[in-house]
Amino acid sequence: MTIWFMLAAAIAAEVTAAVALRYAAGLTRPGPTALVIIGYGIAFWLLSRVVQHLPTSVTYAVWAGAGTALVAVVGTLALGESMSWVKAASLALIIAGVVGLNLSGDGRDATGAATDVPASTVAAPAEVSR
Repeated sequence: MTIWFMLAAAIAAEVTAAVALRYAAGLTRPGPTALVIIGYGIAFWLLSRVVQHLPTSVTYAVWAGAGTALVAVVGTLALGESMSWVKAASLALIIAGVVGLNLSGDGRDATGAATDVPASTVAAPAEVSR
């Protein structure tokens, strides 16, 4: 599974769990409650895998932002919730923020090593004082 596909699956699991909360009646209905627990369990398991390859700040922001936006869209389209211009504009800002984070990069590679620091300024492991 690619990392971005895993993140998309984590978002889908989180959205499913969040929507199931509406039907779980305070976690008293077994079916929806199981869906909540399983959905969030899968979401966090996948997130734990994704953060090994992508920066945590980007991973969490994409997961939370996309999940929030998708839950709002599902709420409007499937659950009869309202969509005001303020809500729509706020969702657009969330999406813009997620896109901005992805485009900005953080100057680190997948291992967490800095990629924007000249090699001459990085101390070798033996040179690091304790």
